[in-house]
Amino acid sequence: MLGKTAGGLYWMSRYLERSENASRLVEAGQRIALTRSAHEDEWLSILQTAACDEGYIQKYGEVTRELAVDWMLRDPDNPSSVMSVVSQARQNARMVRTAITREVWEAVNQAWMTLKGALARRVPERDLPAVLALVRQRAAFVRGAMHGTMLRNDAYDFARIGTFIERADSTARILDVKYYVLLPSALAVGSNLDNVQWESILRSVSAEGAYRMTYGQDVRPREIAHFLIFDTRMPRSLAFCAGKLVDNLAYLEKDYGETHRSHGLAGELCGCTAGSNVDQVVETGLHEFIQDFLGRAFRLGAQIESDYRFHE
Repeated sequence: MLGKTAGGLYWMSRYLERSENASRLVEAGQRIALTRSAHEDEWLSILQTAACDEGYIQKYGEVTRELAVDWMLRDPDNPSSVMSVVSQARQNARMVRTAITREVWEAVNQAWMTLKGALARRVPERDLPAVLALVRQRAAFVRGAMHGTMLRNDAYDFARIGTFIERADSTARILDVKYYVLLPSALAVGSNLDNVQWESILRSVSAEGAYRMTYGQDVRPREIAHFLIFDTRMPRSLAFCAGKLVDNLAYLEKDYGETHRSHGLAGELCGCTAGSNVDQVVETGLHEFIQDFLGRAFRLGAQIESDYRFHE
């Protein structure tokens, strides 16, 4: 497969996953605001978590909830806004039309058209939950079309690799919100407020029901952290995403008969979640663990682009 085609499939999936993840971060900010007195620093932290704070500050200066939400959902000056990344996903899908099925193309194109209408103007607060749900729904339709109609060949593998690189990055960042945003003070650790805010994190990655099926009704921070980092059954956990990256790179290795540096980096990323447990992570620092994981995921993504010549 041509490197440009592989890169188009990879970035199509990354951008679609990023649109969903941006909506989840906005939802996390909304839910967090319900559990403590309103403070605009919370929205600055959400922007920092999404790595789009610098552009926002340059354009607006002061951080407000309304402007932050609009920046993350529809501002054309934000290359990571939902509307920007869905447009990028559509451009990449158009570029690789011959490598995807008609159903996948139609799902991507419909996502763009639907969200273009929904985000044509600033979203009122009362409509925000429905719009955020629509973003996630449209991304899910594309995944469903891909899962149900595409050959399990290298095209499918590059698309899946893009999905899981982006998803791992997002789950790690949402977990990091816990330390940047959620706790008003160290005194809140273990309190009812602390537990409510951890539950907000579960909801932000659509894991509340799965968590309760696994651990019961009680919300316990250590079990939540274990669930979102180490549980290989949870499709948004760091361990699950790392495992899928190893698997799909192994399929490419089998197809092409070549082993690249990215295969080793994927194994090392997987080892981060296989060689420790939640007690060790909490003892050494969740923030430090997440930052290490994010750095490894970034290097893996860059190496994949280089190994498979996405820009040639």
